[in-house]
Amino acid sequence: MIGSGIAGIASAIRMAARGYDVVVFEQGPIAGGKLSERRHNGFRFDTGPSLFTLPEMVTSLFTLCGKNPGDYFSYHLLDSSCKYFWEDGTRLVAWQDPARFSEEVERQTGVPVSRITAFLKKSQRLYDLTSEVFLFNSIHRISNLALPSYRRSLVYLHELDVWTTMHKKNSRWFRDPKIVQLFDRYATYNGSDPYRTPATLNIIPHLEHNTGAFFPEKGMYQIVDALTRLASDMGVQFLFNTPAEEIITKGKRAVALRAAGTTIPFDLIVSDADVVTLYKKLLPRHPFPKRQLSVERSTSALIFYWGVSGSFPELSLHNILFSNDYKKEFDHLFTHKSIAADPTVYIFISAREVPSDAPGGHENWYVMINAPENNGQDWEAMISMARSGIIDKINRMLGISIDRHIVTESVADPRTIEADTGSYRGSLYGPSSNNKFSAFYRHANFIKSIKNIYFTGGSVHPGGGIPLCLASAMIVDKEISKTNNINH
Repeated sequence: MIGSGIAGIASAIRMAARGYDVVVFEQGPIAGGKLSERRHNGFRFDTGPSLFTLPEMVTSLFTLCGKNPGDYFSYHLLDSSCKYFWEDGTRLVAWQDPARFSEEVERQTGVPVSRITAFLKKSQRLYDLTSEVFLFNSIHRISNLALPSYRRSLVYLHELDVWTTMHKKNSRWFRDPKIVQLFDRYATYNGSDPYRTPATLNIIPHLEHNTGAFFPEKGMYQIVDALTRLASDMGVQFLFNTPAEEIITKGKRAVALRAAGTTIPFDLIVSDADVVTLYKKLLPRHPFPKRQLSVERSTSALIFYWGVSGSFPELSLHNILFSNDYKKEFDHLFTHKSIAADPTVYIFISAREVPSDAPGGHENWYVMINAPENNGQDWEAMISMARSGIIDKINRMLGISIDRHIVTESVADPRTIEADTGSYRGSLYGPSSNNKFSAFYRHANFIKSIKNIYFTGGSVHPGGGIPLCLASAMIVDKEISKTNNINH
């Protein structure tokens, strides 16, 4: 196993449950990949994904191994998934109860309850029609076309909104630009542009508003900690600070992995590394799939980890301060490869749910804006400008002077994300979904020319984010089972 991101750990657990002896090679000092943590001066920060949906995809790994999930970690349903702020003073709480959320939208914006209710039902319908096809099975296996779920999707293709963009569809649903912007935001959940990505991605609100947003009792990194302990209990061996150096192939098979100057034979290799990075570094003599470089990359992120003195009750666990010109923000990200002067700002304060994440009388602020992939821009200048703009925006919209309260700071940008996680150019989700055929452009979970290498994680099918990464591990498990025709 190469890499111990959430998909890598899940794959290791699934292989161990099948009876394989599993060794995980991880370049970093801890497991988690993008779903990691950092500690500084008494503050703890989750560094990556901060929203927890479909928790059953995590708990199913424990039951698969005959374990009680409650013995490893616990989580709870949030009262609200996010609090939204606009420059004109409008504030809106996304309550987890869909009826209460719909009433909140009507109260704050005038959009009728019936429109929100209908939209969320449509989102569920999209999920029901597409999840088995695009999330939980390989779309690169011709044999899967015979599955009933595939045939059903073809019958209802006209409902999938493939031929229009998310923004156009949302603009037809809602007259209020604020609610259009709220639902356009879900394109960023896989690093894409709502003005270009197909409206099929309106499946995403279903996960947050219908099935629910949750939070682990000890923060997001508890998911990694719990799954790593499960893997270890199942006999998985983790080798940290041990990057894989090369995959050794012979004929049409991978026969060994070179790491720490040693060549170790393996029957199967599963990679959780970014697929572009893997080809460039670990399979340098294997033909590189050129499409992977021709597809537009997803966004990256610029994140400030601030230890903040005081308490700011107007903020929730998850908060969004919207840009005044959303279209311009995405033009900067994808066309100019830069950061707009007025970006949308996300603030995540885990101490609201885990008080020990910050010293008494303080809060831990994870402050993020979307950033372009790393193309060699002048990042120091961009970071400095963005930091000033973010502080001005927070002060203006919340009526505070946050710069006077920052007691400690660290930063992550596309360069450090690439260095720390191996994500090509720092893109968080591999290819973007800015094309109606993007799902098919993603690298498959296998290579036809090498029979025993498999791919998992956010850079391959079905995509990034915790649920999709766990789904990729499920797909790899199915592929290995079918290909080897054994329960090892």
